Amino acid sequence: MRAREWIRSVDRRAGSAVDGSVAVLAFAAMVVVDPWSWRAIGLSAVVAAGVALRRRTPVAGYLLGSLGLIAQSLLATANPVAPYANLLGLYSVGLHAAPRRALWGPVILLPGILAYFVADPVPAPAAAGTVFTWLLGWALGYVGARSRDRQEVERELARRAAVAEERARMARELHDLVGHTVNVMLVQAGASRLVLDSDPDQARELLSGVERTGREALDELDRVLGGLRQDVPEAGLDRLVARMTEAGMRVDLRVTAPPLPGAVEQAVYRIVQEALTNALTHGEARSATVAIAADECGVVVEIHDHGSGPESGYRPGRGLTGIGERVSVLGGTVVHGGGEGGGFRLRVVLPLG
Repeated sequence: MRAREWIRSVDRRAGSAVDGSVAVLAFAAMVVVDPWSWRAIGLSAVVAAGVALRRRTPVAGYLLGSLGLIAQSLLATANPVAPYANLLGLYSVGLHAAPRRALWGPVILLPGILAYFVADPVPAPAAAGTVFTWLLGWALGYVGARSRDRQEVERELARRAAVAEERARMARELHDLVGHTVNVMLVQAGASRLVLDSDPDQARELLSGVERTGREALDELDRVLGGLRQDVPEAGLDRLVARMTEAGMRVDLRVTAPPLPGAVEQAVYRIVQEALTNALTHGEARSATVAIAADECGVVVEIHDHGSGPESGYRPGRGLTGIGERVSVLGGTVVHGGGEGGGFRLRVVLPLG
């Protein structure tokens, strides 16, 4: 926010410098055209001052320039350059003033035009054409400003959507990581408790697995929270399978797909991780098959565990819902339910294009 305000402040200062230069040029042009009257020169300075204020206070600047134009036309001579400075001021009202304040532009226009043509009469069609030109200039500024406002709103909405999407992604990552790790560690700790007295060596091995799982989870948590990497850990699926084996579930991993793009590879890893965690904790499965292949539709991931399977009329829990959200972001499809011969089957297709 501070950076954005600083950029706007720099833009305002740069704009004021440009407007000051334009005002000096306009004043010089008016003096060159009509240099012999000090009154005319003073009023030309008033018109130029309106140009200098066209961005900072557009309505007040235009009003000041119009008053200078009216006085110049009635008290001195109608300067042929002054109307163009007035047109610039009117355009600036439409472009830089707030929407409601910008509506004062056409109201202020009419007395200035009337006074100028009283001092320098022209045929009615020419006067009407001038009014139309000035109103067109104001309209171009007004439409440009509204377009700019819409673009800013759209950019802000896009920024907020990106932030919300990133937060949702982080929530999915944390859910998958923490849920998987805690469940595996609980299973390992429970198994070590059961064999602590009868087989101390196996209990120590299981507790070592708990420690390794915790350390790996901390490393992965650093990557997720720090945003340092978006890919999976080295040998991610192999390590995941080893971790599940330590927790008491044998996993048959079959990968025939070619190397995958980073986002797809990350999604595949998290999907397999969540599916195996669900199979271990909810389905009490002791074995599962994971197949990752590629066909004309994209990469196909199938996980089939041999656990208790879903209850009739089951509803997806948080884990399956998270998988569905992850797959939806990548434009894929997901199907899940009871598998042939029991257990639970999950099938995901993610496009590669």
